[in-house]
Amino acid sequence: MRDEDEFVRALVALHVPRREDDGVALGIGDDAAVLHAGEAPLVLSVDACVEGTHFRRAFFAHIDGTIDLAAIAARAVHAAASDLAAMGASPVGLLSSLTLPPEWMPHVRAFAEGTEAAARACGLRVLGGNLARGERCAVHTTVVGRAARPVRRDGARVGDRVYLTGPTGSAPLGLELLLRGHPDPVCERWRAPRARVDLARDIGQVASAAIDISDGLLRDLGRLCEASGVGANIASESLPTHDDARTAAYVHGLDLGALSLRGGESYELVFTAPEPPYFPCHAIGVIEQAPGVRVDGAAVEVGGYDHTAPAS
Repeated sequence: MRDEDEFVRALVALHVPRREDDGVALGIGDDAAVLHAGEAPLVLSVDACVEGTHFRRAFFAHIDGTIDLAAIAARAVHAAASDLAAMGASPVGLLSSLTLPPEWMPHVRAFAEGTEAAARACGLRVLGGNLARGERCAVHTTVVGRAARPVRRDGARVGDRVYLTGPTGSAPLGLELLLRGHPDPVCERWRAPRARVDLARDIGQVASAAIDISDGLLRDLGRLCEASGVGANIASESLPTHDDARTAAYVHGLDLGALSLRGGESYELVFTAPEPPYFPCHAIGVIEQAPGVRVDGAAVEVGGYDHTAPAS
């Protein structure tokens, strides 16, 4: 298979619904699954944070060489909780399956403390999990929420406006600086992302479709458009940025605009709506009939992160 999206399409075709009354309202193919559960359906998602794939030890190392295990745990929680926010779901709880290398086992409490602090920040309760020893660190986090009206990817309609909850370039800029060995305060936006659970209920009330930005604005917006059978045109000058990110990008000769479009792991939300939202956000484009994602009217390569590609 060529990439992650093709793999997901294959899974969707394989795991077809077995019957209409099995309690599953939404299965594979969105940010989360949805189960019928009264007036507020259950929303469930799982996310992975694997050493060597999603992070390097050096990115969380203290000056004395010890690793900030609480920060790794917190990052895993926020990445998973972001899927609930994209569905407009109020957080309920999480389960964490943790694999640690032998030398980290004596410090498992730091992971637990990081998980608890991040869970509280996201409005989640730690419900349980699993602990195992392995060659490298891996955190798999399952999150549960509730939503009276889960927001799917397939609801965008021609004429809807495209909105963004915040800047998308700072986190990938921080990662690029870490990879280059140029520590900068902006790196904290990658090391310590924040799931936009603060806007989950608002998204649930106004959005026709939504997705969180884990793999890049263009890539994830493209997934939303494909699910909805539409296209989108983005105005590059409308993309929000942080002041410190603009400064850091200039100093290090990096293209913040390109990172804002294609860089991942910002965990902001991109959504569509027929009317201007009542809460602060950024209008960045419009939904159109022609398929694909365009920037300033021109077709572009979406880029972004592919989880099935070999690690670089």
